[in-house]
Amino acid sequence: MKAIFKYKTLYFMMLPILAYFLIFSFYPLARGLVISIQDYRLIGDRPFIGIDNYLSVLKDPAFWEVFQNTIVIGAGSFIINFLLPLILALSLNEVASAWFKKMTQMIVYLPHLFSWVVVGGMWTLLLSPDTGIVNQIIQLFGGQPVGFLSSDRYARSVMILTSGWKEMGYTCIMYLAAIVNINPSLYEAASMDGASRWQRIRYVTIPMLRSTMKVVIMLNVLGILRLFDQIFVMSNGAIANKVDVIMMYTYQKGILEFSVGPATAAGFLVIMATFALTYVTRAVIRYDEG
Repeated sequence: MKAIFKYKTLYFMMLPILAYFLIFSFYPLARGLVISIQDYRLIGDRPFIGIDNYLSVLKDPAFWEVFQNTIVIGAGSFIINFLLPLILALSLNEVASAWFKKMTQMIVYLPHLFSWVVVGGMWTLLLSPDTGIVNQIIQLFGGQPVGFLSSDRYARSVMILTSGWKEMGYTCIMYLAAIVNINPSLYEAASMDGASRWQRIRYVTIPMLRSTMKVVIMLNVLGILRLFDQIFVMSNGAIANKVDVIMMYTYQKGILEFSVGPATAAGFLVIMATFALTYVTRAVIRYDEG
């Protein structure tokens, strides 16, 4: 209590922030939890029905179909969003020209600033079977036009690769910032020991990026089950069965069908799965060990 009284001004300044989170974060979360165990109706009684909404979601074949899509697309995006920025950052670190390095960083970072509405529209045009530049290049080499966004065969790959293209610059800058902070004496010592350029990368740079890699892994893991914007923009009826994800399921249930109870239950299943996935990942990568 003495500490609280001593720093009462600081605690008082925190009240607006605390009120913000209580009103806009914790209250909607608590309200959603209540709705998930109710037979929710817009008008009339809303009786509590226990875990029936959760059971109805878990027994719905459509939920398991989108769950499989979520795991495949999320895992693919996780791998791409981890490896490509790391390779790009290591490559840029070896470039001697500062101008070229800065220009490349700016160009690869730009897609991160665009919303998925813009990125989805761009790639829909680029991959168009009739006028898209990708198919024009394929035809230039004698190939047949490919319906990348209308074929089950390519739909998931397109989602994974476009996600990697959009986020590569952001994660690359995180790696580059960590590389800049590596003590130059480590490289000098490695050079004096006769280490080649590749050996300096392998035995100095990559081990010193371990903490940043853990942060990138955790950020990507937290996003695996939250896929929505990209799928909402780029999905269509022809490929929906291969790319629709859990958050699309909650959108369809809650907004289009107005089955608010099952939609909220599905949302809380995502939250619980994310907690479990995060806990396991933290333990596997030993996140707290630095």
